[in-house]
Amino acid sequence: MSFSPVPPPVNGPVGPLERGLAVLRELTRLAAQEGRATVRPGDLVRGTGLARSVVDRVVATLEQLGYVTLDGRDIGLAVRLMELGNAYLAASGLPAALGPFAERLADGLDESVSVAVPDGGGVRFVVQVTRRRTMSLAFRIGDLLPAERCSPGPLFAAEWSGADWAAWRARRAGDPLDTAFPAVPPRHRPDSGADFEARVKEAAHDGWATDDQLIEPGLVAVSVPVRDASGRIACAVNVVSHTSRHDVDSLRAAVLGPLGAEVPAMEAALAAPRRRPAVLAASTASAASAASAASVAPVAPVPWGVGAFGPAGSARGAPSGGDDAGGGAGAAGTTPLGPAAGGGLPAADETRAESALGAPSSGPSAQPAGSGRTRSAAGAASAAVGGTSAVGEDPARMAKRELGAGFLQSLARGLAVLRALGGVEATSWGETRAVGGAGQGGGLGGGMTLTAVAEATGLARATARRSLLTLVELGYAEADGRTFRPLPRVLELGYAPLAELGFTDIAQPHMRELVRTVHESASLAVLDGGDIRYIARVPTVRIMSVNITIGTRFPAYATSMGRVLLAGLDADARAVHLADVRPRPLTRHTVTSVPELARVVERAAAEGHALVDQELEEGLRSLAVPVRDARGRVVAALNVATHAGRGTAESVRGELLPALRATAARIEADLATASAHHALGAGERVGA
Repeated sequence: MSFSPVPPPVNGPVGPLERGLAVLRELTRLAAQEGRATVRPGDLVRGTGLARSVVDRVVATLEQLGYVTLDGRDIGLAVRLMELGNAYLAASGLPAALGPFAERLADGLDESVSVAVPDGGGVRFVVQVTRRRTMSLAFRIGDLLPAERCSPGPLFAAEWSGADWAAWRARRAGDPLDTAFPAVPPRHRPDSGADFEARVKEAAHDGWATDDQLIEPGLVAVSVPVRDASGRIACAVNVVSHTSRHDVDSLRAAVLGPLGAEVPAMEAALAAPRRRPAVLAASTASAASAASAASVAPVAPVPWGVGAFGPAGSARGAPSGGDDAGGGAGAAGTTPLGPAAGGGLPAADETRAESALGAPSSGPSAQPAGSGRTRSAAGAASAAVGGTSAVGEDPARMAKRELGAGFLQSLARGLAVLRALGGVEATSWGETRAVGGAGQGGGLGGGMTLTAVAEATGLARATARRSLLTLVELGYAEADGRTFRPLPRVLELGYAPLAELGFTDIAQPHMRELVRTVHESASLAVLDGGDIRYIARVPTVRIMSVNITIGTRFPAYATSMGRVLLAGLDADARAVHLADVRPRPLTRHTVTSVPELARVVERAAAEGHALVDQELEEGLRSLAVPVRDARGRVVAALNVATHAGRGTAESVRGELLPALRATAARIEADLATASAHHALGAGERVGA
């Protein structure tokens, strides 16, 4: 897409949406390629070519939506951004259909197994099951590899059209060292590509392909295709090993048989009818829990789009101006960068998009949605990107009224549309086909009509249509007949770097905000036998404070977190634990009677929190709440510790419990989003 005065396709591009996606891409590039957890606005200005005022407004809106974090001038990706990639994964149906097969293969072969889909001239991973060793071999979900440097690539390229090959050669000419692929080491010197073309012919003949250390020295892989009911390759199953275990020939000999035995069942799973999934059901459930917790005890004004489950903190104002003010190449003389720069939709794609989207509505549904309705900005956030809204409501419009002209409602609407595409209609892979050539790929698995998207987002049909056209043009979605579906390129929006986050990585930003709010130290612990073990801690700065380090263990019976964790066990497990405990008095306040301890734990289960007053140590008082995973299991406990001299036990409960509950709800929502389609990344794991 170009910002120059070229006649726009159909209803024209949605500028703020395009700019917002450009900022998210650049944030992801800096995180993945340069390992930068946070960046400054100037980095985004240089990387996108957008004016500083535009970047400021985009970032402010993305923060309101909960998709980026702001700490002073430091900007980072927020876990909630993964819900966009989760929408693609849900719509594709691949993790649900093929994940169990990948798990079984990984267990049987004792090697890492992944599932990949074609994405333009590259290969993107959508399922990953890793064997954990000292030398771990795995790709992240969302990683994009050059087709010529991995084993699935030749399989996909065997179905490329002439236009696909031309696009691949143009990409190679423009980036001969593969610097645009942060998941792989750059080449030392350009490669002619002739070897890849030969490998494609071999893959078409053999029905499988290999990677003999093409990505990096020591890595070998074998891939086989999985086809849809029409016979086209839908995806590839990939087994990865290391030359310390296999050379490419021995790996091929070891895995081709088991892979071939599983492929028919995999293809049957893809062809089986699928029920319409709830859009990110786990995230929505946790969001509802978070909203409930926040409504019980709001600790601070919550910015729009964050609600109770985005990054905590006060709302930051955005620069004033209209939705499209300051954009375009004319802003500060810059030219925004983007893969679609320089043109609109190809004629055939434009026709398909028109067919799917229909003509702009001129009836009642085309009127500004949500007019005459009022709602808090936080409530609008839950409806717009965290939950559902009634038909006819436009949460972005409501938020703009609350937050002012600096809020880019076109960006909010466009991202809500992208997220809504995860709610695909009931279908099977065999009932759909790829659109736009083999190079698109990965977008099979049903779709949504314009009407369904408008209903899911609360937008007027004409408004939803404009966002859909922009998403098609930028390669994030495709149209097929009257339906519309997300493409694997959606995963480039932060998914791979965020997929690396572990439990404590997810929890700590929320804990830091809790400490800033209550001015007391906060900790996270898990049950480890008869003890609790600290896995994360954020101290406060005081002359007198509680000094505890990561890895510290205390007896569960005498701590608030221990009692919350015991309360989270089922009745049988709790009875077994209490039968084995031998409480001893750590202070004159410690509960040492097992029957009394059982009653205390029961009360913690009923009340959803535990307060311990000087039972572990004289002068130390702590309050804890449970942290649950997406299935509702208690997997950790969050607490705040304070000195007993700072008020009564009841005053501490009244002052700290609302903030604790709201923080736990935010952590739970992020856990649900991050683990919706795969296990958490490296770091402390809970609930496994």
